[in-house]
Amino acid sequence: MKIERDFLEQSEAYLRGEMNALERKAFEDYLFNDDQARKKFEEHKVFIQTVKSYGARVDLQQKLDAVHATINIQEVMPKKPLVVRLWDKYKINSLVAASVALIAVFTTLWLTGFYSKDNTSQYIALRRDMNNIRQNVKAQNALIKDINKGKSGFSTPSHYGATGFALSSNGYVMTTYHVIKDADSVYLQNYTGNSYKAKVIYTDPGYDIAVLEIIDKSFKEAGNLPYTFKQNAADIGEDVYTIGFPREEAVYGRGYLSSNTGYSGDTIAYQVSIPVNPGNSGGPVLDNRGNIIGVINSKQTETDGAAFAIKSNYVLEALASIPDSLDKKLILNKKNTLANLSRTEQIKKVQEYIYMIKVY
Repeated sequence: MKIERDFLEQSEAYLRGEMNALERKAFEDYLFNDDQARKKFEEHKVFIQTVKSYGARVDLQQKLDAVHATINIQEVMPKKPLVVRLWDKYKINSLVAASVALIAVFTTLWLTGFYSKDNTSQYIALRRDMNNIRQNVKAQNALIKDINKGKSGFSTPSHYGATGFALSSNGYVMTTYHVIKDADSVYLQNYTGNSYKAKVIYTDPGYDIAVLEIIDKSFKEAGNLPYTFKQNAADIGEDVYTIGFPREEAVYGRGYLSSNTGYSGDTIAYQVSIPVNPGNSGGPVLDNRGNIIGVINSKQTETDGAAFAIKSNYVLEALASIPDSLDKKLILNKKNTLANLSRTEQIKKVQEYIYMIKVY
């Protein structure tokens, strides 16, 4: 019981904002690693909000009762208007009619399936449906050689498209889990149009993270990556940008970090004010100095410019869990060469390491 009481006290301190940055980080990590604790925290959060709401209503009612007790109703109450007198006389009939109308409305909503809709319909993942998009010639040729073994004809259109970015110079690439989930095969296309076959070597559905390895023999190792992951939390208001593939060519998007939490208060993600579309999922979010602060994975449909990105510290946490039994060692770059460059120069360097993800 003491342990549970201590946990609830920590939860309330967290909700009241009484923890310092280190305590908040430790508490968030604990919630992430313990599903039962995270569920208990969410339940307690709802309970606290309910109690506060109820307390506010009770307090208001007491204030109104106190004011009411000081008033002589008979002295201050004027003669009731005609409309009010008619309401007093016929209100029972009116209430019955209104009740029937409400029942009819709610019954109609239920029969049409309104209440069966998922309450997260405002939140969508950002993979791009590509069944109706013709692949470019280089991608087709690469797929024909690999899949059809020299036979002529067109390749099967991919099901989904998204974005990924290099984690290392030797062929490891990051994207989002929801993009490659249940994929039969995955191909990456760079900004010059060259396509490479890849395989999934690690996934973390909880963080919506996936790591791919390019296994195409035509792939040549790139030079040192110009960017690094930011290990500390980013600040609200920071100028940020992303590069992704909502269409068949790279698209640059600029905005700012608008919240330290994601959809419905999700502490794993940031909210960023950047215009994104299906296909941007898996794209990096970088700050002015070229540090990756997060990875785009979703957006809110009914709020313009409200996109969400998995925080870089959780990305690093997931990468640290990758087993050592990889074909090639995954070594993250620790030297940032973008810090003193203009935005256009940063983009020129970064785009060489951004890939269009094509899932079949």
